[in-house]
Amino acid sequence: MTYKQSYSTEAVREKALLIGVDCHQSQFDFASTMMELKALSNTCHLDVLDTLTQNLNEIHPKYYIGKGKLEELKEAVTFHDIDVVVANDELTTAQSKNLNAHLGIKIIDRTQLILEIFALRAKSKEGKLQVEYAQLDYLLPRLMGHGKSLSRLGGGIGTRGPGETKLETDRRHIRTRMNEIKRKLNDVESHRERYRQKRMHNRVFQVALVGYTNAGKSSWFNTLTEDETYEQDQLFATLDPKTRQLTINDGFQLVISDTVGFIQKLPTTLIEAFKSTLEEARQADLLIHVVDVSHKSYKNQYDTVNQLISDLNMQHIPQIVLFNKKDLHQGVAPVTDLPSLLVSSKDKNDRMHVRDLIFEQLKKQMTYYEKTLKAHEAATLYELKRRTLISTIDFDENNETYTIKGYENK
Repeated sequence: MTYKQSYSTEAVREKALLIGVDCHQSQFDFASTMMELKALSNTCHLDVLDTLTQNLNEIHPKYYIGKGKLEELKEAVTFHDIDVVVANDELTTAQSKNLNAHLGIKIIDRTQLILEIFALRAKSKEGKLQVEYAQLDYLLPRLMGHGKSLSRLGGGIGTRGPGETKLETDRRHIRTRMNEIKRKLNDVESHRERYRQKRMHNRVFQVALVGYTNAGKSSWFNTLTEDETYEQDQLFATLDPKTRQLTINDGFQLVISDTVGFIQKLPTTLIEAFKSTLEEARQADLLIHVVDVSHKSYKNQYDTVNQLISDLNMQHIPQIVLFNKKDLHQGVAPVTDLPSLLVSSKDKNDRMHVRDLIFEQLKKQMTYYEKTLKAHEAATLYELKRRTLISTIDFDENNETYTIKGYENK
């Protein structure tokens, strides 16, 4: 009798324990940031087995958490045979080193977790460069004292991107690599700027989808443009910027961009490294803010995005709000002072409603005109449909003329 031995090809998920400190004076909602930390961990393919939180007046400078909670953490790590501890805040070199020495396992903070997801998501050459730059920028000041911690990393989370061997080289090599990446990213940004200037010269309207991560921006990008951008129910599904042409109102052409999702406690290193990605939104004539109303913390997410819009000096750009996933929403309809719709990207009627709302908002930024054309001036009429927002076209059979009323960009 022969026996066949079967092997599982499924990757073994590392066992994780989450820790967080609630200092109460933070601008962020602590409970929702801990929920996000779990979602981020799941996106990184970690198996979250336990969560420990603590109320403190201020974060412990040596261990992040207090000494009493540290012993409780050590017991939980042993009990669950934890592989990695994930902190809800960015740790200092000392905190990371001391926790590592006390627990003897990998210590990852919120910033590293987000960087890890960006490393997983980046597909384009530019995206990969931006991720590497952000990772090196994060790790450079932390190289001192990370020797033992890095040698214990092995595989799994925290080892993508620059890689262990590069991190063990001297600071000068890392700074040289960062300067090289910066130069390449500047070249890409210059190319983008030339493209933007060309669009502005041609008076092409630009619309940018913004919103919290996983709010449904890519779904609406696909719905409006009939495109097939990567669309997934996970955090930071879209990393590389996507720009497409969108036609509304039977001919008017504009450019629409999908952008990387925002999140609470978004690392400043990422905002800097991905400035060229967010530049598409900063140059927009209209922002479409997509909000997931099925999420119980959607109000906090809405406020977080608006705060980041303000931080990026984009608050002057007109904004419409799409309260998305209405099919999953329960309770009263959301309210805002901005033009808004309660929608679902799965509803074909909502697609037309959104296009109509874009039309109404763009009108406010344009100049009204009236024009009369002869019947044989079909080429001019076609050009007006492409370049202006036409509200009415009336044909007079007696003198064979078109009377056109609309709005143009001056």
